[in-house]
Amino acid sequence: MIFDAVILAGGGAHRLGGVDKPALSVGARALLDRVLDACPDARTTVVVGDRRPTARPVRWTRETPPGGGPLAALGAGLHETTAPLVLVLSADLPFLDRPTVRALLDAADAADGDGAVLRDPDGRDQPLVAAYRAEALRREIALLATEHGSLRDLPLRALTAELEPTPVSVTERAPLASFDCDTWEDLAAARARIREHGNVLDEWMTAVKNELGIDVAVDTKTLLDLARDAAHGVARPAAPLTTFLVGYAAARAAASGADPAQAVAEASRKAADLALRWAAEAEADADAQKGGSG
Repeated sequence: MIFDAVILAGGGAHRLGGVDKPALSVGARALLDRVLDACPDARTTVVVGDRRPTARPVRWTRETPPGGGPLAALGAGLHETTAPLVLVLSADLPFLDRPTVRALLDAADAADGDGAVLRDPDGRDQPLVAAYRAEALRREIALLATEHGSLRDLPLRALTAELEPTPVSVTERAPLASFDCDTWEDLAAARARIREHGNVLDEWMTAVKNELGIDVAVDTKTLLDLARDAAHGVARPAAPLTTFLVGYAAARAAASGADPAQAVAEASRKAADLALRWAAEAEADADAQKGGSG
């Protein structure tokens, strides 16, 4: 599916004291980078805001004048796109993920209306977590600009009132996809959330992959099982060393043309089998010594 992405990363962040909100970190990753990670397949990604380092290349633009509001920013970003579908996101969504983005795009592609918008758990539609038909956006933005002379300081609802996107409800798996960080309390809640027992490993793996510039599906359970077998059957330090060697072996296989995820799985399987054989040999020797001493 061909789509472009427009991410709104400007605004005054007044409730945060005017800080550079997209650069604030959750899980040691900037909020903007977390949003960028949710839409890696966009043909063109346009970020409306001041330039800053990002985890992947983007196209930068600004509304005229800067600070002209979200509708003016959206108009500036839309000007840089050409795809028939445009994903529109704010830059402060720490829990937005790829499946949610895909659900929006699929719904927008299948709908007869103007696109698809995420509906939060409270039943409110979130116009800055949506996928729109570019034709509908261009039409309504042009009409508003003609009617008011410009888009400056126009509220976003002036646009959304004229559009009829299909609502897509958040899933049980991603109930926080529409959660945004407008206050310091929101930011603290997001940081606490990723450190919860059920989330911390996935969040950490994603952070490491982003930091190292790799994008490969990792079967966390398989690797943890391997680490357990190596630690118990060989020695505790064998766990991290073994998983390192598995990664190295998988990278070599991938460099030769193998699928990276399959390479990790195959290397993990071989190392796990080895750890079990190692442990079984040690147990057999221990049993033999017990028998001899008896």
